Amino acid sequence: MSDDTALQRLPNVPRRMPAIAVKNAVIFPIPNLPIPLGVGRPRTMAAIEAAASDAAYVFVVTQRDSELERPGPADLYTYGSVCRILRMNRAADGGGELTLEGVCRGRINAFTDVDEMLAVEITPLAEIQPPGAELEALVMSLKELGERVIDLSPRLPDEAKKVLANIDDPAHLADLVGSQLRLSTEDKQILLAQPDVKQRLQLVIGHLAKEAEVLEISGKIRTEVRDSLDKHQREVFLREQLRAIRKELGEDDEDEDELAELARRVDESGMPDVACKAARRELKRLQRMNPQSAESTVARTYLEWLLDVPWTTVTDDNIDVKAAKALLDAEHYGLEKVKRRIVEYLAVRKLKGDLKGPILCLVGPPGVGKTSLGRSVAKALGREFVRVSLGGVRDEAEIRGHRRTYIGALPGRVVKGLKKAGSMNPVFVLDEIDKLSNDFRGDPASALLEVLDPEQNDTFSDHYLEVPVDLSQVLFMTTANRLDTIPAPLRDRMEIIEIPGYIHEEKLAIARHHLMPRLLADHGLTDAQVAVSDEALDRIIGHYTREAGVRTLGRQLAGVLRSVARDVAVGEVALPVQVDPDRVRAALGPQKIFPESKEDTTSPGVATGLAWTPTGGDILFIEASIMRGSAKLTLTGQLGEVMKESAHAAISWIHARADLLEIDEKLFSEHKIHLHLPSGAIPKDGPSAGVTIVTALVSLLTNTPMNDGLAMTGEITLRGVVLPVGGIKEKVLAAARAGYTDVLLPERNMGDLEEIPADLRAKITFHPVSRLEEVLEKALGITVPKHKPRKPSV
Repeated sequence: MSDDTALQRLPNVPRRMPAIAVKNAVIFPIPNLPIPLGVGRPRTMAAIEAAASDAAYVFVVTQRDSELERPGPADLYTYGSVCRILRMNRAADGGGELTLEGVCRGRINAFTDVDEMLAVEITPLAEIQPPGAELEALVMSLKELGERVIDLSPRLPDEAKKVLANIDDPAHLADLVGSQLRLSTEDKQILLAQPDVKQRLQLVIGHLAKEAEVLEISGKIRTEVRDSLDKHQREVFLREQLRAIRKELGEDDEDEDELAELARRVDESGMPDVACKAARRELKRLQRMNPQSAESTVARTYLEWLLDVPWTTVTDDNIDVKAAKALLDAEHYGLEKVKRRIVEYLAVRKLKGDLKGPILCLVGPPGVGKTSLGRSVAKALGREFVRVSLGGVRDEAEIRGHRRTYIGALPGRVVKGLKKAGSMNPVFVLDEIDKLSNDFRGDPASALLEVLDPEQNDTFSDHYLEVPVDLSQVLFMTTANRLDTIPAPLRDRMEIIEIPGYIHEEKLAIARHHLMPRLLADHGLTDAQVAVSDEALDRIIGHYTREAGVRTLGRQLAGVLRSVARDVAVGEVALPVQVDPDRVRAALGPQKIFPESKEDTTSPGVATGLAWTPTGGDILFIEASIMRGSAKLTLTGQLGEVMKESAHAAISWIHARADLLEIDEKLFSEHKIHLHLPSGAIPKDGPSAGVTIVTALVSLLTNTPMNDGLAMTGEITLRGVVLPVGGIKEKVLAAARAGYTDVLLPERNMGDLEEIPADLRAKITFHPVSRLEEVLEKALGITVPKHKPRKPSV
């Protein structure tokens, strides 16, 4: 059409832009009308990011099949709308709500990208708007017909008439009314593809006239039958009304087809008899309901959830024990107890055939790999993996689901996890189980009692489904940082496996074999570009981290690699870049952690002990001093109650044997003794410093220095018995790192030395002791005669 007969309005928009595919909707380019659009698919999010960084234009096109998650060019319509992005509100799950404004129509000429995102080359379509009386007549006819439909429709407010009356632009009017009509996607697509405003108005008027006719027939049906109905017959009337409307429209009964599909799925689901009876009962109720009613939606949602549970789907376990062990060893360093337990489970499963899944509780400090171990276990077994975080959960319904009497009720996280896994035997990790809480809505820990009980969980009942769900094949793994916050009944149902913090040597191996390959890839570097020495790793671990796990270690390594990546990117260094301790200090700054090291203990009153911490073993120096004053024992260094009691027990044992130790009695009655443990900002507790406290006090009171190169640990009693303690492996490794060659241990702890590498055991001389007299002889060279208790005087 020539310019003298039509007004062509072609906006200035790019010819190439990102594209978004939408389901079951056609977006019309209506100016000044914000269009909200829920987004979340990866290619959609990539297209939004690309558009936001450019001119903020995006092409919105409808996909032909709404079931497709990654539609290709053949799955999309040719015509769409050029839209401008107004804003993007992101949600926590990675999706969000996009607000658009239509600019113009467009036709796709070619696709320039279909992998990372959809990108198209388009031809914008001008609005062809011929002037004349015919166009004005069409606009008037559309407005009159629209007002008639508003009067006939109970769902449209009277205010809609004002909106119609205030629209003067014919193209705007046709698009607005067309977008609100209850049309099929194909019909709306025809309207979108029509740039001629006059023809578009004619199409909209035709659809609107059909809608008015349907509404008139509906009113006529209501008028004819209302008088013969009472309240009990209203449901029948509504169904008859809907059936009559569909008959007049000549449409297929889509709801009946959907009900038939649900019935077929129930027949083929293989669900247990109890669940099948519940599904058929709900299906019969649904068939009697009006499809537009709220109760129909509730019943349909319940049926779909019943059908989404993978009742008969299980994955085949990989029962190759050697291969599973090799995979676990490759992905996780250490954690031998957990890996051994999984291998044992596989071995029994291989021999017996059927076995209920174990319920393991991995307890340990943060960052030691508890959660990631669950993913590795699933990979080793060939099962699906599901993780549910329980931190801060305080509602029982989060576990068991809500009863269907509540609006918006849904199943609990256990059933949702089975649906997500798509099988009845996944590896199900319940993360942070020690951080559950409770309030007036119930106690989720109590709800977990049934889930985590192998004798009960084969008939687990979700409040929403109200049918038994078999969880006996699920391999449950829970993680916790502390055991004391887990209720005793829940703790009793789980197999507790304690995961200690990594020692220095283990962190070194993890950094070299697990963290470095991943971090190099994350920073775009290769082994050929960076060479990190063991001394550099040792410096990072010892001087820049103090943790049980390796999270901080990973962050500090990333900091070093970022500095390397910067130098490599600007070409300032020769390859490969050598990362040594000096490079570490330049990247991370001054030393932040100052570990204890071997010190001179030749002064009386100083003894060297060994301590266990969540971050590994450590050296503990105990200093004792005496001064004139009232008889008093002063304890400093932020000591816990147990350690204070050990100090009082030590002074009591020494005082009772003062004559045998040749200690002047006046030192106890006329002097004040001060016992101090350095690093006062760090809390200290536990009984294992008992022998060290005794040694420091006797060294002070007898003016005898302790043998250099000796470290010790052990609990004491008032009778002078040395009791066993924990953390021997960590303590011995700490002594070796600090340069000690002699370690004094409780005799009953000698069996724990098997956990220590043989090459390290060969470098250290171990002195087993069972009484304090032996401790003093080895540490101070003092021989204590056998103590004869005095008879108390009356």
